[in-house]
Amino acid sequence: MDKWFSISGIQKEAKRVRWPKIKDTGKSTGEVLIFTVFFALYFVLCEFVVTFILRWLGIGA
Repeated sequence: MDKWFSISGIQKEAKRVRWPKIKDTGKSTGEVLIFTVFFALYFVLCEFVVTFILRWLGIGA
């Protein structure tokens, strides 16, 4: 009986893992980068809008 927490058990499990293809990894990376840039721009735009409104009300510096 193989114990799962042994060198041979770890090697067996590593061989059964389905690793993503490089094309899928690149696609996922691109999606994450686009998503991150979109939300960064969204938060910067929100910051400008809030700052503008506060200055218009005379609260901002």
